[in-house]
Amino acid sequence: MINFFSVIGRYFLFVKKVFSYPEKLSTYYKRTIDEFIYLGLKSIGIVAVISAFIGAVITIQTAYNLENPMLPTYLIGLATRDSLILEFSSTIVALILAGKVGSSIASEIGTMRVTEQIDALDIMGVNSAGFLVLPKIIAMVLFNPFLAVLSMVIGISGGLAVAFITDIISVGDYLTGLQFAFNQFYVTYSLIKTLFFGFVIASVPAFYGYYVRGGSLEVGKASTRAVVNSTVIILLLNLILTKLFLS
Repeated sequence: MINFFSVIGRYFLFVKKVFSYPEKLSTYYKRTIDEFIYLGLKSIGIVAVISAFIGAVITIQTAYNLENPMLPTYLIGLATRDSLILEFSSTIVALILAGKVGSSIASEIGTMRVTEQIDALDIMGVNSAGFLVLPKIIAMVLFNPFLAVLSMVIGISGGLAVAFITDIISVGDYLTGLQFAFNQFYVTYSLIKTLFFGFVIASVPAFYGYYVRGGSLEVGKASTRAVVNSTVIILLLNLILTKLFLS
């Protein structure tokens, strides 16, 4: 328990160090653009593929669970829409990115630590935590909402493709369900969650990578711990934010 609180305290001190005033803003700007490309743009492919298949699967599964003739078929479109907006496109995509992006960040910074590149930055008087981590946090926090919106659009399109290809539901009923009782706040709520998730995805793995000690084996262990703990924190935040915004 003491070690747990020690890690929590060390993490918040690390975040404070990350957000210290930068030495040269122009350098941070260039690094942030690079992180947008490396962490954000290169994640579009996996998010798009998974969202398309999940949207199709949700549509099919919902259809098989709504075989009661008393229930209108347009509810299939409504259920697909709300499932994607409320949970999948924010939380599940964040969990996927925690594995893909989080392990990459922890490994990159951990390797820099064990090869003494971070020590070299500190010796030169550079705030190594801010220089290496702040651009990653900015990129993930700003780009994660875009990935969520992309996931919503592609996931709903995947369900629409099912309506086109199969006879589970007509296209007209599916589109009716998409528009029925639409609550715009669901999208706002989902995007708010992505801001918190983006911060966790970037900062927690960076923390574990920054303080790793040893060699390549310890870097691998730190990467694993970073992904596991990021996943747990995202799920905990999801519970808290859902209670705050939807209760």
